[in-house]
Amino acid sequence: MSIARIIRAADLPAVPWKNGGGTTREIAVWPPGAGMGDFLWRLSMARVEAAGPFSRFEGVDRVLAVIEGRLRLTGPAMDVALAADSAPFAFDGAAAVSGEPLAGAVLDLNAMARRGRYGLHMVHLAPGDIAPGTRRSVLLALEPQRLAGRALGRLDCADLSGPVRVEGRALAVRFTA
Repeated sequence: MSIARIIRAADLPAVPWKNGGGTTREIAVWPPGAGMGDFLWRLSMARVEAAGPFSRFEGVDRVLAVIEGRLRLTGPAMDVALAADSAPFAFDGAAAVSGEPLAGAVLDLNAMARRGRYGLHMVHLAPGDIAPGTRRSVLLALEPQRLAGRALGRLDCADLSGPVRVEGRALAVRFTA
């Protein structure tokens, strides 16, 4: 079997941000149960509803992909507008980065990894592509599809245990030790 477990978007509680600008739904974290100060890697979806600064994480690499909407990121030597068709964007988690939704709320996928402990790679997949299948790979379905014979709804995730061929658009995230 190529899927270790299915993570249903509907089962992920939305946690409000301290600044009131949005919410986060944690998809996966390593080690299990780790908090914001001691995770080795973390994957989450965020709904950005208002402009404001991102939380800063010393020694953490981040990659962000927009799922819905348009998001402008600004910071040191950074000024980029991202949309659902943009490539995932990598940046230093310690940088003073601000996000501004352009024309409405934004939904994004955010991966973080402790530098020197884990690397991370995020990529858009099209129907027919092969998703990476390692113990630390997660696929987020951008549209309903069957994956290794199992149904995924839009925004559901699959914790992969082996390579799988995707039937619809998806984002894949791989964490490497």
